[in-house]
Amino acid sequence: MQFDWRAISGPALTTATALIAILVDRYLIVVPNPAPLFVCIVAFAGSLSGLASGMISAAIAIVASAVFFFDDSTPAGYETADLVRLLMLALTAIGTAGITGVLRKRLIDAFSWERRHHATAERLSSALDQVDIGIVLLDSDTRAEFINRAFRDYFQLPDDKADSRPPFIALMYHGRDTGAYELPEEELNAFIAQRTDLMRSGDSTPININLADGQVLRFSCTALPDGGRMLSYTPVTDLVRHTDDPVNADYYRSLRGRGDRGISRHLRAAE
Repeated sequence: MQFDWRAISGPALTTATALIAILVDRYLIVVPNPAPLFVCIVAFAGSLSGLASGMISAAIAIVASAVFFFDDSTPAGYETADLVRLLMLALTAIGTAGITGVLRKRLIDAFSWERRHHATAERLSSALDQVDIGIVLLDSDTRAEFINRAFRDYFQLPDDKADSRPPFIALMYHGRDTGAYELPEEELNAFIAQRTDLMRSGDSTPININLADGQVLRFSCTALPDGGRMLSYTPVTDLVRHTDDPVNADYYRSLRGRGDRGISRHLRAAE
């Protein structure tokens, strides 16, 4: 049986405080009303271990206060003011235990949901890193919240840059600066501007992007409910490069698999 120190810490602290207050008040000096201290201990017990511990601590505090207020010099043992204080303590202690216990449960449930959500996100991230489709998730400010391994490989994007949440325009400029696109240099800026406008508008029309290494990616943009975008880059090289000489098809595929940047020139010459 596992010992739960959190569950007994509140009641134990309440009992110890009550005994000390009663003994000091009876045999040493007059002790002020310990009710505020009891309420603090009840709140501590409820937040540390939950509703049950808080309620037990509240019950101990009420009983201890009844003993503390008991006066042998009066016939009934209690004055009216003492009974009022005792009632106020009971209401306050029980209410404090209930509130802190409920808040703790909600907080624990929220943490549990967050852990499950995080674990699911980690599994999904790992799964998306295994596919050959480039995936980029943008937030409503067009900053990349997630970039999978395929996209990083297609555009030679370093991990530190990919993990820094770059904006979409920065990803486009990175592709331009690394010579990833099979486009004349004078057309790159217009291409980037057009792609950015289409992404911002949420245009879902697929666009083929020719890479300098001979690969062809089919780009698609999906608008998300929160204002973000999901960008996908599906490899369609074998479907689009239909002018390849069938006799040399295996040769072309092998070159593209190695990322040979001269393949595009070879294909254009063959055409």
